[in-house]
Amino acid sequence: MYSTKNYGDHEGDRMVIGGELLIEEGAKVTGLAAEFLPDSEATTILGLVADFNQLLAALRTAGLMESQQ
Repeated sequence: MYSTKNYGDHEGDRMVIGGELLIEEGAKVTGLAAEFLPDSEATTILGLVADFNQLLAALRTAGLMESQQ
């Protein structure tokens, strides 16, 4: 049992964050790649919805957001 909220498992393959993870300004997170999406040029609500859904799909594909179960 651990007495801290944040710890690495004993095999070193996983880091558990049970407390707050603070990423300072200027810091960089690597390894979380998502495909490039250009800025939206939508001129209608339907176009904006399509662009937003494309963004959600890219986040899911990159593993940054869970898919609906």
